[in-house]
Amino acid sequence: MFTFFKRIKTVMSSELNAMLDKAEDPVKMLDQFMREMAEDIREAETAVAKQMANGKMLHKKYQDAEKLVEKRQNQAVKALEAGNEDLAKRALLDKKQHESQATTLKEAWERANKDTDDLRQKLKEMKNEYQEMDLKRDSLKARAETAKTKTKINRSMSSIGSDESRQGFSRMEEKVLRFEAEAETSEDMRSANKSLDDELDALDDKDGVDDELAELKKKLGKE
Repeated sequence: MFTFFKRIKTVMSSELNAMLDKAEDPVKMLDQFMREMAEDIREAETAVAKQMANGKMLHKKYQDAEKLVEKRQNQAVKALEAGNEDLAKRALLDKKQHESQATTLKEAWERANKDTDDLRQKLKEMKNEYQEMDLKRDSLKARAETAKTKTKINRSMSSIGSDESRQGFSRMEEKVLRFEAEAETSEDMRSANKSLDDELDALDDKDGVDDELAELKKKLGKE
């Protein structure tokens, strides 16, 4: 369990570049590593809880053995006081057995306590490492997103001014120039037609004035 946790940490710290080289999504991979690390922590918490329960059980058994030792001692005294030496001897023999058991249980309880302390310390270290990796993940995710954005922008910028883009602009420029030329030509034609119409209209107007002037002279006897 703990070995696997350290392997995950190693992958995060030293093999990130290898993942990137393989075109793996670093954000998804980092999230996966964190989920696996969290699972390791849950397993470690379960192991610590079991070890603590085992220590409590051993401690209770040790206390029960100690109480039985004391009980057999008192019973041996009572048997001797009652003049039953054989019963007192049997009580003392049973006392010795329970003393041996108590000694064994005490040693097991002390070892269990030590193992519990070791596991709790390892669990604490795992949680500290998890927090460090969580912060590092946030930093790496931000860097990955920044790198993606930069790459996207650079690709977009690299396409600006490319041969295809320049050719497209040239085609559009040529089309606009053609539109402008057509508009200018149509304007010239309209102006030419208008000038001709104006001259013809002016001619008509002149003829009308001359006729009116002749008529007026005739009336006045000027002719």
